[in-house]
Amino acid sequence: MRIAVIAFLVLIVASLASALGFLLRDRGQGTRTARALAIRVGLSITLFLLLMAGFASGLIDGKL
Repeated sequence: MRIAVIAFLVLIVASLASALGFLLRDRGQGTRTARALAIRVGLSITLFLLLMAGFASGLIDGKL
């Protein structure tokens, strides 16, 4: 579970970085920035649901 969370966080940061690159390169004229940000939001929601399912199933106990 820890590896999946780390992988999702890396993908979220990579999507955010690609959105910044598209914004700077296209100067806001293309749709690639919006698509990259939509992917980031989708990944964030998926990660949140994955964490909630882990807590509900007892796979994650919440203690540090």
